[in-house]
Amino acid sequence: MAARTDGRGLGALVRELADGSAEMIRGETKIARVEIGEVVKGIATGTGFIAMGGVLALLGGLSLLAGVILLIGDQWLPRDLYWVAALIVVIAAGGIALLFARRGLSMLSPSALAPDKTVETLKEDKEWLKRRMTSGATSN
Repeated sequence: MAARTDGRGLGALVRELADGSAEMIRGETKIARVEIGEVVKGIATGTGFIAMGGVLALLGGLSLLAGVILLIGDQWLPRDLYWVAALIVVIAAGGIALLFARRGLSMLSPSALAPDKTVETLKEDKEWLKRRMTSGATSN
């Protein structure tokens, strides 16, 4: 059996590996908690944008739309064509509501919610642990 140059026995190396692995797991758990918090904040913000868009499109828009329809029908269209005025207003309001909904949905997409940093560091840690295990096994 070859003599160890660093003076540490197999038990000390295994204990060091276990301690390092436990510390790494604690660090990864902390990173995951932070990222999950960011994801939850993103979900809340995206949901808020969707809700705000819906409420503004419905409540604030109804009274304004009725007034605009009457204005267009009385002032700008011949023979009081209120249905044409209503069609113009519905198209404009629908476009604005669509913008709010797309913004909110983009914030709730799976790619925006994935904890990319945690997944990447876990892959790196796995590779590090593999190298550490194989280098410890070949150093005997």
